[in-house]
Amino acid sequence: MADHRVTNTIRRLRFEHGEMTQQVLADRVGVTRQTIVAIEKGKYSPSLALAFRISRSFGRPLEEVFRYEDQTP
Repeated sequence: MADHRVTNTIRRLRFEHGEMTQQVLADRVGVTRQTIVAIEKGKYSPSLALAFRISRSFGRPLEEVFRYEDQTP
């Protein structure tokens, strides 16, 4: 079975943007704080639409916020 993982730089970007809280980011993109927590920890992969909203909230391209890692040999 292939191992695929989506990683992100949300935590770093929040701090680069004035130490933005998870709640502020959640409010900006229309989700709960718990959703942001789960995404940051890699326990939840956001929908494509949500990933774009998060990226745009930081003014960064999608690829700078999210990375897809294919661990298939």
